[in-house]
Amino acid sequence: MQTSTSWRSFRMAAWLGWVIESNWTDPFLFAVYSIVKPISGAAILVIMYGIISQGNYDSALFPYIYLGNAFYIYVGAVMTGVSWAVVDDREHYKTLKYMYIAPIYIPLYLLGRGVARFITGSIAVFITIAAGLLFLNVKINFAEVDWLLFFVTLFVGVVMLALLGLLLAGITLTVARHEGFIGEATAGALYIFSGAIFPLDVLPEWLRPVGYFMPTTYWLELLRRSLVGDVAQAFPTLANFSNMEILGVLLALSVFFGTVSIYVFRWCDARARELGLIDRTTNY
Repeated sequence: MQTSTSWRSFRMAAWLGWVIESNWTDPFLFAVYSIVKPISGAAILVIMYGIISQGNYDSALFPYIYLGNAFYIYVGAVMTGVSWAVVDDREHYKTLKYMYIAPIYIPLYLLGRGVARFITGSIAVFITIAAGLLFLNVKINFAEVDWLLFFVTLFVGVVMLALLGLLLAGITLTVARHEGFIGEATAGALYIFSGAIFPLDVLPEWLRPVGYFMPTTYWLELLRRSLVGDVAQAFPTLANFSNMEILGVLLALSVFFGTVSIYVFRWCDARARELGLIDRTTNY
């Protein structure tokens, strides 16, 4: 019975999230937006890189930066998708209190609401990488791609990001509406410490431990290695670690942060119930 309730909570929340996410405009405009947004973001990075490197797009640094930036789209999309559901339901639709009294499991409901952002994020990642392959000389030899490592890493990372989003959702339960962008703010902060567009070695030495403690650092490194192999391994940050060692660190940190996220959400959820914050709107 518990399994049935959990699956129903997740499945219906995923459907609801997609309806909300894609229903703000007509399908054609939604498709155009889904294409233009990621390409515009990638274009900014490409122009910045071109100016700094004086147009040296043949350097191994370029695919390292480009792929890191492409996959980092998932970080903001998944974490924000889960945490924003609290603001959306409580402040906008004013239905969060009804969700709490419905026969659903709230954590899985919130995780399900993040599925829509994962789908749109996947579209953005695909378009960004495709644009790099077609127009920007990003070279990926698909015959040499380690597909098993790629999909295992992608799955572990998305689950990890969803649980981090649950942690942010718990915090969002206890704060006012102006903290609604907490997912995007957190993703923006992690951008510096995850090696998305530059190795951690360029950070001041006292800041590097923050990056080494972030699971997103190892997640992005493994995704790049699975796609471009030795090109990504040539960079100094994690060059002395094998793929399996990095995967082990990623799994360990994912379990750690996932456990912390669950406990933080439970505490925040109990606190929100106690203070009557479930149905308290703060849209001033």
